[in-house]
Amino acid sequence: MSDTRSPERRPTLGSPPALPDAEALRVVDGFVAELQQGIDQHDAVVYNRHFAEDVAWGGPFGAAVHGYEPLHAIHRRLQAAGVGGPASRYEVVSVLAPSADLVLAHVARRTLDDDGAPLPPSAADAQPFSEMALYVLVRRGEEWWLAAGQNTPIRPGGAAPSS
Repeated sequence: MSDTRSPERRPTLGSPPALPDAEALRVVDGFVAELQQGIDQHDAVVYNRHFAEDVAWGGPFGAAVHGYEPLHAIHRRLQAAGVGGPASRYEVVSVLAPSADLVLAHVARRTLDDDGAPLPPSAADAQPFSEMALYVLVRRGEEWWLAAGQNTPIRPGGAAPSS
C-alpha cells in the first residue's frame, strides 16, 4: 500500500513557533544547566530535579525505564560509580516547540578527557562514551518537566550533529 499523502500536506509542527524561539531555548538551557550541575556534582537529586513522576526513559543500550523512582535509582548508582568518564559537557543541538506546553530538544553529552577536551567517538564498550539525547519537556503550571528522554551513544561513523 502506498502513502498517498503529499509532502505539501505535511505540517511543519514548529512553524510558526508556539513558543518564541528564545523562550523555548531558555527552557532547554535551564533544564540542561540542571543536568550539568548534577553530573558535575555527581548528584542524582540535582540531575533528576525536573524529571516527571511518570517519566519514560530510553537508555543508551536499549533499556526502557518507566517512572521516576526506578530511573532515579539507576542515576544514583551510575553517578556514585563515576560512570561516563572524568567529566562531561552538555550541548544543546536543536530545539522545537510544537505547542506552547511542549518542547523537544536534541542535547549532546560530550565525554571530556582530563584536559576538558571532548573524547573522540569510540566503538569500544569499556570506554566512556558520548551520547545524543532526545528530551521531551512538558509545561505544568509554571514549571517544565521531563516527560521522556532517549539516549543513543555517539559512535564512529554516526551522523554528525546538525548546527
